[in-house]
Amino acid sequence: MEQKKVRLAIVGTGSISHIHAKAMQPLTEAELVAICDMHTEQIEKFTRVFPMEKKDCYTNLDEMLQRADIDAVIICTPDTSHCDITVRAMRAGKDVLCEKPMTLDIDECREMVRVAEETGRRLMVGQVCRKAPGFIKAKELIDNGVIGEVFFVESEYAHDYLGNSGVDDWRKSPERHPIIGGGCHAVDLLRWLAGDPTEVFAYANHKMLPEWPVDDCVVSVMKFPNNVIGKVFTSIGCKRLYTMRTVIYGSEGTIITDNTSNHLSLFRSNAATPDAAFSVNQGMELKIPVSISSHNMIEEIRDFCTSILNDTPLSPDGKQGLFTVAVCDAIVRSSKEGNAVTVDYTV
Repeated sequence: MEQKKVRLAIVGTGSISHIHAKAMQPLTEAELVAICDMHTEQIEKFTRVFPMEKKDCYTNLDEMLQRADIDAVIICTPDTSHCDITVRAMRAGKDVLCEKPMTLDIDECREMVRVAEETGRRLMVGQVCRKAPGFIKAKELIDNGVIGEVFFVESEYAHDYLGNSGVDDWRKSPERHPIIGGGCHAVDLLRWLAGDPTEVFAYANHKMLPEWPVDDCVVSVMKFPNNVIGKVFTSIGCKRLYTMRTVIYGSEGTIITDNTSNHLSLFRSNAATPDAAFSVNQGMELKIPVSISSHNMIEEIRDFCTSILNDTPLSPDGKQGLFTVAVCDAIVRSSKEGNAVTVDYTV
């Protein structure tokens, strides 16, 4: 019996679409049948790497969405277009995997969720940290009580955007505050590990990319459930290799991990040294091997397709994408107002 496949189209053929297309190649659940981009030169670049017939390459979205042989679309366009394309795709009867951030505007997020419910279409948001092996292992250790009761969590999105403003400078959009456009990765990760923060307080500055229209560095402190506190650092101009270093502190141990290393560090308490002048309880490091998959699109697309084929829940779905943007929106407001802001999770 032939393996069922989800027939996918990609909207937006910039660099991130290449990662999605490559991720589909080993998957028996997925088949790329069409692409769409308003820039013909981007289509040409894409098809040089991933050959496709001319009839399957579109510059008109609505024309492509009329095809009955497309089951779902992956949206890889600039953030400001996510809502419009998602809504049009779902109204055309297609399920949607939308790249992060869900969109830059909280009301647009709510519209996307509303249309998903109205049309009965699946909406998945590409918060791909939930698929990274190091972060999956960290969550497993936390959920199994290996580090005891969590009391502090922190993550960072350190990514130098200098010289990487994107096609038509889409990353320079004044609406694309770095905590929403990039730092949403770290915010979503901490939400996944520690729950939904109720309140945030943030500071921001603008020193590294002065020609850009937004603050380029943000530090936000958050109150999580169970009296857990946390912090997210976001910089789009820092001089270092891309990283999302994440630390989770518990009553019985500490986890240090990221999305670009081949191991996770687990620290657990030593017994006090009996013959020492003072107790030594610094903790011993255990390095746990993990696969490196910074953007694990293979598992993301596999999960998306499995949900469609087997009618199972998505993770993260549209509501989870909305909640992450809600936290980011509160951080932006706090950085501008200078006050703590309560997060509004209204759908």
